[in-house]
Amino acid sequence: MEKKSKKKFTSFEEDLTKMQSILEEMESSDLTLDEMIKKYREGIELAKRCKKQLDDAESEIKKISN
Repeated sequence: MEKKSKKKFTSFEEDLTKMQSILEEMESSDLTLDEMIKKYREGIELAKRCKKQLDDAESEIKKISN
């Protein structure tokens, strides 16, 4: 039977910490080009998730304020 992959829900803070970790790794290690691209792609996905969470929070705050 095939297992469906489920993406683990992570908090904004966890995603931000992971992005910082990726950045530090990219700046300080001797990654191959392929590894660097993989890390970059992962960072971009985390950044998109964080932006969505911030946009959602801003929308919620605006609803509360009105």
